[in-house]
Amino acid sequence: MLSIIDGGDEARQQIDDVSHVAPDVACVDADQVRLLPPLPDPRQIRDFGCFPDHFRNARARRDGVPPASVVLPPIMLERPLYYLVNRLALAGHDDDIAWPAYSHVRDYELEFACILGRGGCDIAASSADTHIFGYTIFNDFSARDTQAEEVASGLGMSKGKDFDRANSFGPWIVTADELTDPYRLDMVARINGEEVSRGRTETMHHRFADLIAFTSTATTLHAGEMLCSGTVATGCGLETGCFLQPGDTIELEVSGIGTLRNKVVS
Repeated sequence: MLSIIDGGDEARQQIDDVSHVAPDVACVDADQVRLLPPLPDPRQIRDFGCFPDHFRNARARRDGVPPASVVLPPIMLERPLYYLVNRLALAGHDDDIAWPAYSHVRDYELEFACILGRGGCDIAASSADTHIFGYTIFNDFSARDTQAEEVASGLGMSKGKDFDRANSFGPWIVTADELTDPYRLDMVARINGEEVSRGRTETMHHRFADLIAFTSTATTLHAGEMLCSGTVATGCGLETGCFLQPGDTIELEVSGIGTLRNKVVS
């Protein structure tokens, strides 16, 4: 996939040519394969906080107050802040997530992400969308009990987010030309087939062009990097109380992209 991304328009044209000339060779039945992470070696992953109501809901539940009464720090609305993700701790569609023994509060996060097709430094927001290769679904699994202990230290997140297969994405990458408007998509999460979260991509306070412009300020971005949206409002157990148990199957669906499915095991 990195070769396709790096190859640009020429590589895409070669793929289109093969698919038209030899469709039996180019296309396989999805039921006959196991889908790996669609970008098996992302050059970087950053996860942002683009949905303010996610933070309002989580803090309201923690403090026992209405979400509307939660005042967020102004910087969260002014800048698309992010943290760096362990780009080696990946999972794909239908992979089992072996939960670390040190944690007993297992959470999912309903997100989507863009994949960069071109890099650059100090990219203008007005042209940033042209740097997007495609989109995928992202599940930022979180050990909430461990995360709470770490955040209280003032040092940020560590093992609450950093364990094997903690970052699931897929089931594939939908190229940018296939989505008429990435900000008109439904986002749904289901645990064992029961809906527990629902949101819309249009509620992003910071959009991907903003993320690219901000992140590339004095920093060179590269093709093959992932920029993740952060959790949509109601998109995790920290907001709703619907946490995962061993044996549960979590499905994240984003209209126009597909459904990403994983099972959590002990």
